[in-house]
Amino acid sequence: MAPDRLQQQRFELKYFIPESLAEPIRGFVSCYLELDAYGVGKPLNSYAIHSIYLDSDDMALYWDTVNGLKNRYKLRLRYYTDDPKAPVFLEIKRRSNEAILKQRAGLRRIAAAALLRGDLPAVEDLVHADAKSVIALNRFYELMMRLKAGPKVHVAYLREAWVTRHDNSVRVTMDRDTRSEQELYPSFKCELRRALPVFGQEVILEIKFTGRFPSWLGEMVRAFGLERRSAAKYVDGVTLLNEDQQVHAGALAGDVWIGGNGLTARKTDTAEIDP
Repeated sequence: MAPDRLQQQRFELKYFIPESLAEPIRGFVSCYLELDAYGVGKPLNSYAIHSIYLDSDDMALYWDTVNGLKNRYKLRLRYYTDDPKAPVFLEIKRRSNEAILKQRAGLRRIAAAALLRGDLPAVEDLVHADAKSVIALNRFYELMMRLKAGPKVHVAYLREAWVTRHDNSVRVTMDRDTRSEQELYPSFKCELRRALPVFGQEVILEIKFTGRFPSWLGEMVRAFGLERRSAAKYVDGVTLLNEDQQVHAGALAGDVWIGGNGLTARKTDTAEIDP
């Protein structure tokens, strides 16, 4: 297994590009970065990412993003294969103003399933029982229980990632084929049966960096005429799923949202929860 190259604190800039720009951008960034080990030898240099997003039944985390709270977070379980021996990674992704902070820990798959039932996994269930993983596990569990959060949506996509050769201070990723499907009872499988395409044929280009914005990336943005946009896979996926279900159910727009038992949770005023 290739090493986990998580950036624990970083800045993110997002852009939409057509597939026709992917090849020239790939040529540009390859002069400065190397292909992530997970993408080597795969079509489009890409590997699959699957995430199960957790939220409360009134969708508090969803609404925190929609309402533009500067300090907000997401809870998700991420995996890359349906191999029962492969770990599932619990992640807290927190935004503090413009900075993105992540906490992450790998769990045995059976422990991840128990976590969703409300059981706190033991330290022995962690892939690496280091201090950061233990802290991440306990914090994830605390937030999940405080919100009474449960699985809501399965988001999947293909990621092409380019990284700095030594310190992972810069990552440039291109995400394709983003799909979203309601999933209240995860089995940690890779198959999606009723997923909707979230961004159509567009590719999400993300620039992620931990220090100062590199000048060569500024040159790339100018050379390709890139315009920064918002691309929230979870939130945009939930919105799309809700619209699709409203069409089939005849619901009024903005009135009903995906909740614990399907279309049950109505929009409420949300209070910011400090993670």
